[in-house]
Amino acid sequence: MFLKRRSRRKDGKTHTFYSVCESLRLSRDRVVQRQILHLGELNTTQHDAWQRSIEVLHADGHQRQLRLFTDRDQPAPAEPDVVEVKLSSFAVRSPRRFGDGWAAIQLWEELGLHTFWRDALAHDAGDVPWEKVLELLAVNRLLAPRSELFIHEKWFPQTAMDVLLDTDARVADKDRLYRCLDRVAAHKPALEKHLAQKWQDLFGATFDLLLYDLTSTYFEGDADAVPQARRGYSRDHRPDCKQLVLALVVTPEGFPLTYELFPGNRLDRTTLEHILDTIETKFGKARRRWLFDRGIVSEDNLELLRQRGAHYLVGTPKSQLKAYEQQLLTGDWHHVSDQVQVQLLPEAGEVYVLCRSTGRVQKERAMRRRRLRRLFADLRSLRRRVRDGQLQQRELIQRALGRLQERHPQAWRWLRWELKETAAGPAFDWDWERDKFQKSVRAEGAYLLRAHWTERDPAKLWQTYVQLTEAEAAFRTIKSEVKVRPIWHWTEQRVAAHVLVAFLGYCLWVCLKKKAERRAPSLTPWQILDHLGRIALVEVWFELRDGRRMCLPRITQPEPAQVLLLAQLNWTLPQQRPPRVYAQDLPVAAPPSPPQPPTA
Repeated sequence: MFLKRRSRRKDGKTHTFYSVCESLRLSRDRVVQRQILHLGELNTTQHDAWQRSIEVLHADGHQRQLRLFTDRDQPAPAEPDVVEVKLSSFAVRSPRRFGDGWAAIQLWEELGLHTFWRDALAHDAGDVPWEKVLELLAVNRLLAPRSELFIHEKWFPQTAMDVLLDTDARVADKDRLYRCLDRVAAHKPALEKHLAQKWQDLFGATFDLLLYDLTSTYFEGDADAVPQARRGYSRDHRPDCKQLVLALVVTPEGFPLTYELFPGNRLDRTTLEHILDTIETKFGKARRRWLFDRGIVSEDNLELLRQRGAHYLVGTPKSQLKAYEQQLLTGDWHHVSDQVQVQLLPEAGEVYVLCRSTGRVQKERAMRRRRLRRLFADLRSLRRRVRDGQLQQRELIQRALGRLQERHPQAWRWLRWELKETAAGPAFDWDWERDKFQKSVRAEGAYLLRAHWTERDPAKLWQTYVQLTEAEAAFRTIKSEVKVRPIWHWTEQRVAAHVLVAFLGYCLWVCLKKKAERRAPSLTPWQILDHLGRIALVEVWFELRDGRRMCLPRITQPEPAQVLLLAQLNWTLPQQRPPRVYAQDLPVAAPPSPPQPPTA
């Protein structure tokens, strides 16, 4: 990198500007220069034209305002409020990530979370405002989700979050991060009401149609002090770990309305009544419509919804398709698209929608063939062992068959096997239940929806049900991107706060997603954050002729793609921070930090 000088004559005066550039070799014979930083008018003989003031910090802590004056050709005027810069001492130090953190702060402000948490945590005194500590945790959960220890040791020093939060490094003290978690979980109900209003104000969201789904997140460690940590059905494929069940209610657009935590061994279908009571308590009673999948369906739950005057559209267990085998063959199908067919099956008080998806047929067919190949290979191996005399005892052969049945439960239902005695010893053979197999083939790609709904168009009912994918997408984001799993905390209060911080991270994510859909539909939230994350904050250092040093904090020049993205999102980068002058005895790399008080 090098310092480039550019002069411009305007209104009879010559103005000299400086910028930091680098050389890029495009080919063997072609080198271009790319501007990284624009430093402004650092050197001019028209020192009266330089009106910006700079803050001078002396060794004794005294501050005063000076005007910047540099001149290569003549000495600086002997004035007390003018300083002279040695351009040859130019150096760039301390590059830190700026753009993605700044974007997250913008989202935090748009959702009104700064004001909400400032008021909510106002009664808790601390050396650093607790709302800023929580903001740091939520921004990290959006950008680089890891543990609080990781934030303290690695992530925070690599970012410009101290500048963005207008604080110092104490905001990322390890103990302060953990103790912030002890203060936030109690404000969850008020936070959800605040966010619900923001979704309405910013995006016109409505809450008459709600999507409900559940997932699990597991603990690393024993978590003996967390009563809800239990072993149960693990969607994370970690049955060896204790877990929590996380229930989430979102709108069809993906806006989160509320969430609840249940013990890890709680059955899905037993959670619905609690969720209904929670929604009615927080947001009032209304004739809402509910979408959820077959795991929550039970006759008691559906009767409960009907008693409360609610409508529902739910998936049904695969076994209920047996009652509609004739309709699968000869029903009156309506083409919703090239991939989906539906038909309406009215019942007393309800309506059923039989659906068939070409894409789902192909998926289930591939899964069936894979299962059959694996079972067939194991059966041939077992028959060979019996034939070669490696397995001769009938009891051992039956145990081997039991292990195969446990290993291949889906394909085993089509199998008919026989173990008989011959003169040479036991003989094992098998065949397929062809009628059962054909029925399963005919049902591939088909699924049944059950509705207590005013709508009677099967195509519209199907289109409404597929919106349940927004809830599934929300869980994927919370678990894989915001990384609510695994949980490392061992106290109940901090576990609840960990999930709340992940919830805040998802709120920032979905806010950015909806802004992008309106203004930059070709980009995902992570692509936007990746683009803006390349904008850095650096420190440009100069020596002064009187022996002191000057630091100019500068935001790097956005690339054309980043400029276009900022314009589409209607965001403007902040103004460059004013330069600072330090006395001779201060270190070059950075200004002195204030004394560290005892941890709050």
